[in-house]
Amino acid sequence: MGSGSEEAAADDGGRRGGDHRRCDEVHVIDPVRIDQVIDSTGAGDAYAGGFLYALTHGFDLAACGRMGSIAAAEVISHFGARPETPLGDLIAAAGG
Repeated sequence: MGSGSEEAAADDGGRRGGDHRRCDEVHVIDPVRIDQVIDSTGAGDAYAGGFLYALTHGFDLAACGRMGSIAAAEVISHFGARPETPLGDLIAAAGG
């Protein structure tokens, strides 16, 4: 990457949680636990969306992973790839 930029990598990790790295910084994020996986369609996209939203809004890498995990957990808890509960409400309830 060009001068003044940072490289970051994120792996959603599926059911085992995610690994997030930036330079020497590494975070292992536990997945958000749900009672039952109903439909995994869109889980990776939801994770990426939550992660990238947080990253572009100045959150630290650990918070990015938590937001991605919250978004993915919501999507897999029902049929269909769109959240049924507003993600902002879920993130606020989780303390984010």
